[in-house]
Amino acid sequence: MSFSRIIGYERNVSLLRRALATGKLSHAYLFYGIDGSGMKEAALALVEAVFCNGTDGCGECPSCRKVAGLRHPDLHHVQPDGAFIKIDQIRELQKELSYRPFEAPKKACIIEQADKMNTSAANAFLKTLEEPSGDAILILMTTHVDAVLPTILSRCQQLRFPSLSTETIASQLREKGADEDSARIAAALAGGSIERAQEIVEGDWLQTRRSLLERITALSPEEIIPLFAAAEEAAKDKDSAIHLVDLLNVFWRDILLTQSGSSEIVNTDLSPLIRSVAERNSLDRVIEKLERIARTRQALTRNANPRLAIEVLIMSLAD
Repeated sequence: MSFSRIIGYERNVSLLRRALATGKLSHAYLFYGIDGSGMKEAALALVEAVFCNGTDGCGECPSCRKVAGLRHPDLHHVQPDGAFIKIDQIRELQKELSYRPFEAPKKACIIEQADKMNTSAANAFLKTLEEPSGDAILILMTTHVDAVLPTILSRCQQLRFPSLSTETIASQLREKGADEDSARIAAALAGGSIERAQEIVEGDWLQTRRSLLERITALSPEEIIPLFAAAEEAAKDKDSAIHLVDLLNVFWRDILLTQSGSSEIVNTDLSPLIRSVAERNSLDRVIEKLERIARTRQALTRNANPRLAIEVLIMSLAD
């Protein structure tokens, strides 16, 4: 994974390249941003650069291929075991980092969802940051930086990976073969995540969203059983609930734009449905529904029950 393949985060790549070139690489980094933003790709690119030639990974040598597949003996990968990263995992990591590298110039570790360390694991890892054993580079990643211990944050160089613009995402999708309409719609629905956009293009989400939106907009508050069935189907877990909320946000935003006389909507292939819903909803009602959608998404990010949150939302959106 060469740094040149990290799209949309030129500043972060520049900082890492400069640190490598000047020999001032930090022993600990914390990458934070939205899920699917490219943090993991950037972490792997950094490790490849360190292990390959010290400047950038070639992507072709045995070392780079092993890093890309998380199979390198000097790269240690930690992620939650169940709901948390546990102290036994950190102790095992500390033991591995105390050994000499097998092949690479130094050891490296990538810790995904660093905010999921339980209290004992976080305190144990803090000692590793304060008194690193051997020559190692530590890369932590999180989508919830506020949940990471402040003492850990203060000992890491932090790099933010914000949401990518829809234009950047759409351009990348087109380069990978997506048609214009699919790229534009997927980019708008992806919430700034290139990974999510790719999943939308490659899956059946674009095809199923029409029937899903038609079903939801046709519901009435009196249809309790269909309402609950729709919520159960759409909110199997937190991620699917958030994806549905993002879809509804874009759809109702298109309705608001239509009512305002704008033709700059995302779901151009759903224009008849959008016009129909716009005609039977007042401007104030559309704004109220958009506010409800925004509140639901915020609640989901704070670990609200996905099914209950979607049930309440769909009831509020039902005509």
